[in-house]
Formats: sequence, C-alpha cells, structure tokens
Amino acid sequence: MSAPKPERIGALDFVRGVAVLGILAINVTGFWGPLLATFSPALPRLESGPDLGGALWFAAAYVLFEGKMRGLFTLLFGASMMLFADAAERRGANADLMQVRRLLLLMLFGYAHYALLWWGDILFPYAVCGMLAFALRRLAPEPLAAAALLLFLASHGLEMIGDLAAIATESRVLAGHGTPAEAAEQTAMMGRIAASIAADSRVLHAPFLEAVRIRLTTAPLLPLETLGATFFETFPLMLLGMALLRMGLFTGEWEPATLRRIAWIGIAAGGAMSAALIGWAALHRFPPGAMFAVMGSLAAIPHLAMTLGYLAALLLLWPRLQGSPLGTHLAAAGRCAFTNYLGTTVVMIALFAGWGLSLGGVLPRAALPLVVLGGWALMLAWPRWWLARFGQGPLEALWRRLTWLGVPRLPPPLADGAV
Repeated sequence: MSAPKPERIGALDFVRGVAVLGILAINVTGFWGPLLATFSPALPRLESGPDLGGALWFAAAYVLFEGKMRGLFTLLFGASMMLFADAAERRGANADLMQVRRLLLLMLFGYAHYALLWWGDILFPYAVCGMLAFALRRLAPEPLAAAALLLFLASHGLEMIGDLAAIATESRVLAGHGTPAEAAEQTAMMGRIAASIAADSRVLHAPFLEAVRIRLTTAPLLPLETLGATFFETFPLMLLGMALLRMGLFTGEWEPATLRRIAWIGIAAGGAMSAALIGWAALHRFPPGAMFAVMGSLAAIPHLAMTLGYLAALLLLWPRLQGSPLGTHLAAAGRCAFTNYLGTTVVMIALFAGWGLSLGGVLPRAALPLVVLGGWALMLAWPRWWLARFGQGPLEALWRRLTWLGVPRLPPPLADGAV
C-alpha cells in the first residue's frame, strides 16, 4: 500500500482531535468522582438522587459522546497500526517486531497512568487488544470487517440477554413484587455499590503517594479487569479500523454520497436509540442495576451506529475545514492526542484529587461542562505552537524514540527483479 497523501493524514488527525476532545466530556465525571458516578447521575449520592442540572449533563453527554468518541479513537488506533506497519516496512524494518515493541511500551505507559494517576486508563487495554488485532492484519479487508462486526454484535447480543433479565428482576423488586431472594440480591448489589464508592472516594481524597499505595495494594490488576470489561468493544473496533483503512475509507476512495448516507443514518438512528435509552432511565429515576446495562450492552448498537455516522460526517467536513483555524487546531490536537490524553489526566486530577484542589465530589456535577470547556481550550491551545517547533508532541516523540531505540535504519528492500 502506498503512503497516504498528507491531506489524508490530516483528515485522520482531525478525526482523532475531535475524538480526544470528546473523550474528556466522558472522562471528566470519572476524574470528579468514583468510578460508578460514570454509570449514573444518581451516584455517588445514593440517598438524595440526581440533581436536575447533573442529570441533564449526564443525558447530553450520554447521547452525544458516551461510547462514540471512544469508538472513533479505537477505529483510528486500528488504522494507525496499519499505517505504522507500512512506514516500518518502507524503512526496511520488521513491522511485526516494531509493532510489538511499540505496543509493549504503550502497555507500560498505560500501567503507569493507572498506578500514578487514575483508574480509568485505556492505554493498557489498547496495547493488549492491539497485539491481538495486529496479528490479523494480513487478512483481506472485507472478511476482516465482517468478522469484526460479527464478533461485536454477537458478544454484546449475548450480554444483552442477561442484562434484560436482570432489568426485569430489578423492576419487580423496586415495584415491591420481587421474591425474597431477588430482594436480597438487590440489597447486596446496593451494598457493593456503596463499598465501591467508599473505596474510590478514599483514593480520590488521599495524598498523592497514599493514593498510589492504595491502588497498587488493593487493585494492582485493575487494568486487566478493564481489559476484560472492554475487550469485546475494543478488539472488534480495532479490527474494523484496520479493515476500513485497507478498504480506502481514510484515503478518499469512498464516494461523498456514500459517506453522507452513513452519516445521516448512523447519527440519526444511533442518536434516537441513545436518547430513548437515557429517556427510559430518567423516567424510572436511573435504577442502579439497569444503568449498567444502559451504559453497556444495550448501548452497543447505538454507539456503533453513531460512531460510524460521526466518522463519515467528519471525513466529509475535513475538506471544508482544512486550512481553517478550527480545522488546523483540531488536527494539531489529534497529532498530539497521546500527550493530550495523558496531560488531561494530570490537569483534571490536579483539580479534583485530594493532593490538588480537592474539588472531587465538591464541585456540582452540573458545573462539569464548564470544566470540559476549559479542558478543550487547553487541548487546542498548545499543539500548533509546539508542532511548528518540534514536529511531534512531547510524549509522541518519546514513544517513537523508545520504539526505535537501538534499531538501525536499513535501506528499503529492492523491488522485484532489481539487482
């Protein structure tokens, strides 16, 4: 495969920039409060329930961002692995070996991100899923895409069956019609929720070194648990991103009319389903057990549809925004996505953690959109200036340098028949 044209690389950076900004809109709740606060606006305050402003923000973020931005980022991660392999081969290196080195380093970055800063790291799962996905890179793109979609839909479909049964059970208990065993299980679940909130709040409000100690002594394998919880989203979407690159989506080979259809159908259908799910949850006052399904298996198809719709819409927008201030700032943010992702954690944890400004759980949830806007401003402000002087983001440059450390630059292989 020939090297993509610079304007197409710009399109990938533009989409990645939108995705990394959108991820903050979801992650901000995890920075602000315990893990379970990301599943429901009624948490962590079990007794009082959600405030209106916090519930509205949760619903808006759910419809617009939840799962969709992470989906975009995952598709692009799959595509970027193929681009890296092509670049390594042009450099005369072993693409498989170099990709393994690159992903092992990402795994170390991810575990350090978890241990030192935050429970919500995605780099460790991405590294593991990336190794598995990359092993399939030589498959033809059409069967690769089909296998990815089948795995995604089948795994979430099976999970959905169990979740719907659990929602029915919880509904009976909350209506006062459950059996004693069902009521006891609901009580036990609420106890587990309360214990999880207490444990996470302890870490959130601890001094820095104490927070690190707690994470490493009480949950040293949490990144592996996150991998297990997200595998059937991350792995198939990486495969799909790899296939879509080979099928020409990111290199301008798809007709604009096709992209418009995908954009309209994906965003409209996915948005409508997402709105229906969160609307049902709000009408039922965000039942705790049901919210795990609303954020998980029930949302899988809406998230996927809207992710693909967003992707098509952004690829259509890029030619119009290329060269504009908005387009260039977003593309620069995307080129520095690794630094922006980890840098955002540092800034947000400094705002919310006990060793920083201690705003976690204190600042009203309804104020989180203002925090997101401030984070977006920071993420857009520095990359163009930095790239004009250094060419790569600081963590991107470090990752690249470590990946290629000690690897000699070999001459490109001779073409067939060359002497």
